[in-house]
Amino acid sequence: MTQQQSRRLTVRHETWPIAGTFTISRGSKTSAEVVVVELTEDNVAGRGECVPYARYGESIAQVMAQIESCQAALESGADRQVVADLLPAGAARNAVDCTLWDLEAKKQKKPVWKLARLKEPRPLMTAYTISLAAPDEMALNAAKNLHRPLLKLKLSGAQDLERVQAVSFAAPQSRLIVDANEGWSIEDYKKLAPQLRALNVILIEQPFPADDDDALRDLEKPIPVCADEACHDRAGLERLVGKYQAVNIKLDKTGGLTEALALAKAAQEQGFQIMVGSMVGTSLGMAPAFLVGQQASLIDLDGPLLLAEDRPAGFAYTGSLMQPASRELWG
Repeated sequence: MTQQQSRRLTVRHETWPIAGTFTISRGSKTSAEVVVVELTEDNVAGRGECVPYARYGESIAQVMAQIESCQAALESGADRQVVADLLPAGAARNAVDCTLWDLEAKKQKKPVWKLARLKEPRPLMTAYTISLAAPDEMALNAAKNLHRPLLKLKLSGAQDLERVQAVSFAAPQSRLIVDANEGWSIEDYKKLAPQLRALNVILIEQPFPADDDDALRDLEKPIPVCADEACHDRAGLERLVGKYQAVNIKLDKTGGLTEALALAKAAQEQGFQIMVGSMVGTSLGMAPAFLVGQQASLIDLDGPLLLAEDRPAGFAYTGSLMQPASRELWG
């Protein structure tokens, strides 16, 4: 830990309305509830955003309390390594880690990609999410987005084949990712997986509960299966071998950009396909993930497209093509 001249930490909760309703197998929401961290040092401010997720035992109040518990350390000069020792992988550490990256970049007047010794970021094509609904409603949503090359469908088990068929018919040129959010049974998988390839499905995401997925070792995989809820950071990577062919890296799970970059490297070394995703949030939350996405074959960073309004200086999207983030936003 190095002594800084003057640091000040602020933590706040923000609500960003979603354009309509976002629905998955676990429920629906109409707003993105985010926590924003700002660390100011000598009139230079770094920012980071996270989305607490109840599935992982997180709440807005709990995550804010975690961050505030580190206030003295952060204001005394704690760096990313110290934060990794103080906070577990999760949303709180994500916001703080990304804030420290942003602050360092602004202090040194260098972009984060240079500080992290990465290549200059290029535009990325993101998936666009079709929320869980009745087959005809999902088809209508898909028809409005048939110009997008990659659609991600939220599924739940019952009527899922009809949902995928309806979307595939409505957007026949789009490749599809199907995401059950742990909502399928083994019987669902055996019924659906063999039929999905003909419907342009290229990936099945987290079909079974993360703590009850051993059946995947013995099931045929006509389509690659991706770990989401089952994949958090490098510590859990070994148990995924033989069950999954891909991993979905989200900074709210890894605890920030630092671990996300390390996880991407380790996953690639073990032969996993890389997908980079996020919770529904603003462009501030997508910006660090965009750097990890430079190493991924599949990108799911459509959060700002799902909001009624994004932050100033947010990502520029041309259809589903994301341009690199502005320095004004982050990094």
